[in-house]
Amino acid sequence: MAIIVYTSGTTGPSKGAMLSHRNIIFQVGAFKRIGLPLGESDEALNFLPLCHVAERFGGCYNHIAAMHIVNFAEAPDTVPPVPRVWEKLYSAVTIQIKEGTALGRLAYKWAIAIGYKASTYEVEGKPVPAALAFARAIANRLVLRNIRVLLGLDRIRWAVTGAAPISPDLIAWYWAMGVKMYELYGQTENAGLATSNYPGHLKVGTIGQTAPGTELKLSPQGEILLRGPHIFKGYLNKPEKTAEALRDGWLHTGDVGVIDNQGFVRITDRMKDIIITAGGKNITPSEIENQLKFSPYISDAVVIGDKRNYLTCLIMIDHDNVVKFAQDKNVPFTNYASLCRAPEVQELIGREVEAANKKFARVETVKKFRLIDQLLTAEDEELTPTMKLKRSLVEQKYGELIKDMYAA
Repeated sequence: MAIIVYTSGTTGPSKGAMLSHRNIIFQVGAFKRIGLPLGESDEALNFLPLCHVAERFGGCYNHIAAMHIVNFAEAPDTVPPVPRVWEKLYSAVTIQIKEGTALGRLAYKWAIAIGYKASTYEVEGKPVPAALAFARAIANRLVLRNIRVLLGLDRIRWAVTGAAPISPDLIAWYWAMGVKMYELYGQTENAGLATSNYPGHLKVGTIGQTAPGTELKLSPQGEILLRGPHIFKGYLNKPEKTAEALRDGWLHTGDVGVIDNQGFVRITDRMKDIIITAGGKNITPSEIENQLKFSPYISDAVVIGDKRNYLTCLIMIDHDNVVKFAQDKNVPFTNYASLCRAPEVQELIGREVEAANKKFARVETVKKFRLIDQLLTAEDEELTPTMKLKRSLVEQKYGELIKDMYAA
């Protein structure tokens, strides 16, 4: 055993995953093999907690092995709060564009439209037509590069996202901005990397193809199973939990997924989180929640509806952006709870919910919502150390709010 990394505790009490030296060495090699371009003079920015397996491997071990300079954020407020870093940066741009001049909004609309068109070719690994590439260069010089400088992304060659679900629309926006973003997937129990998108092998909305040296298959129930030299030794002092996770040499991830005919994997949800409505319809709440979190005014969301006639949602607002909205609109409030109760804020979130609903079939739309009117921190039991809402605990603690949404 080399290190013990504790799971985030999203689906239950945190467990100490025992990772071996073999796990580490294999994953360092896998990082080099997946095809992300590595240069001798590259530098990395680390800002996740080092208790997080993504930072241990993706931020430290992999770059140290590649002999890169590893930079650590000076303080927690140097970068936006995890795990919604990419959403926070997008929100900052969205808000600033709304508050900018008419000319500025027009310039952004023009530049980002060109970015979307050009990045469609890039994502598919095709050359960008000369005329479009020329327009992209002008849009980049006049608008997009300035935004990347504002966000601190002007030196970035590529970025990865993982550890938490993300909206495909958000990834497409970063590509349009000129930031090459690749989604990957893995768990603490498999020492980080299991699948990845990379240059020439990219499909937005998926977690990519199986990484070299990893075996991946689906169980009859659709659960993603993993096998390889990166699978952990077990949970510290928890033989029963180890036996649940490791069966017949395969790691049972708890994630439900599908694999297309090109080998790209897409996670539909956690096995424990799939909702079966009273009408027998299977709903994957994470897809709806991801679309809601694409809003700059929504920090997190938990969709409810198991064995019920329709879907509802508990929403945690983005404090900074909603406060700014209230100040700009002269909405009176005294504290976080009164901010959440303000009719103007309720209407704002209602509009964001309706916008998200348009992306889904009628049975998948959120009919009612309530705002969690407590400002939660990592010390609160509803949140994991990486600031993710614990679904089961949220449903239990806010049972009265849920009951109110289903009252006749």
